[in-house]
Amino acid sequence: MNIRSNSMMALACLALATLSAPATADGEPGSRSARHAASQQRQAAPMATAPQKPGGAGVKLEYRLDATPQLGQATPVVLQFDGVTDADGATVRLSADKGLALQGSSTLALPAGKRTTATVVVVSEAEGLAYLNVFINQGGGSSAVSVPIQTGAATPNLKSSGEMKSTPSGDSIITMPVK
Repeated sequence: MNIRSNSMMALACLALATLSAPATADGEPGSRSARHAASQQRQAAPMATAPQKPGGAGVKLEYRLDATPQLGQATPVVLQFDGVTDADGATVRLSADKGLALQGSSTLALPAGKRTTATVVVVSEAEGLAYLNVFINQGGGSSAVSVPIQTGAATPNLKSSGEMKSTPSGDSIITMPVK
């Protein structure tokens, strides 16, 4: 072997040793990657996209819950709005169903041409399914989106006030009294 081969071999061994060692910039091997993995687990769930209907406000709404709803506990709901094109911007009005209390402001102003993120806090006052209602107005159009907030395992009770009957053609219908 000549000198050139020895130096190439030494360089190759050094490269292998460097690549196989964990990065220890903070002096603690592996701690950085463990912290990174933990922070990724704590990162928020993906946003759900609300359906848009033709003739609506034209503003895209994405939402997510940043905590599992618990009875009497605050639950942050992240709302992200995009697609405001009207020069005057858009407005948002929030309301909560019975069994759900809205904390903070119930109105938002959305500037034109910018993505806007707002965190709304709701408190569940009863177990079951309730909705945070989001009403969006832009230009002459309006949209309504209901964000589901499920607290506990209770499911909604659907009361049938009608009677099941069959039509002459064999279809099943429920007749209901007029109120």
